[in-house]
Amino acid sequence: MQPNHLLGKKAFHQSSLCEGLSMTSALCDPCRNVNHALQNCTEDLQHWGEVENGGDGWKIEELPGDFGKEFPSEDVHKYFVTSYEWCRKSQVIDLRAEGYWEELMDTTQPKVVVKDWYAGRSDAGCLYELCVKLLSENEDVLAEYKTETIAIPEDNDASWTEISYTFSDYGPGVRFVRFEHGGQDTLFWKGWYGVRVTNSSVTVEP
Repeated sequence: MQPNHLLGKKAFHQSSLCEGLSMTSALCDPCRNVNHALQNCTEDLQHWGEVENGGDGWKIEELPGDFGKEFPSEDVHKYFVTSYEWCRKSQVIDLRAEGYWEELMDTTQPKVVVKDWYAGRSDAGCLYELCVKLLSENEDVLAEYKTETIAIPEDNDASWTEISYTFSDYGPGVRFVRFEHGGQDTLFWKGWYGVRVTNSSVTVEP
């Protein structure tokens, strides 16, 4: 279906500790095109719901971190890191609150692009997962993207990897986007040796 020419590209961008999830929305960009800014704020986890703090819980660190590498973009300075048991966090984006009215979502069905970045430490193995759902008014799942559990070996080079998925032709009724990611280390070391994540985003494209 052809995109609505009135719809600008909005990306929710979480950077700088708003370095988590991002969408350009009224929260981050008064001139919004709709990008859902996942509130990535890396100062704390206040914008993330359903936070699971396994092991020693989530922690925020400065790039590149111990046994890590710099992020490809100079605009990103921090990341979230997991511990020795599963750590997960999620955000739910209300599309109507972000300016995506019902008729637009039901007829035009603009593409919803999800991106996340993850990396391990070069001295420890870790696991990573991402799950994104498009939800109805009653939060029924209308479409879903879920990775397999991605295993990063202990002898990895600590490079950052981007993962991306585009939802399209998902049908009418989408009102929310639920983004969840997480992971842990594979050595069960006390502290924060698990997967690192940052610069997450959900973008509604024209």
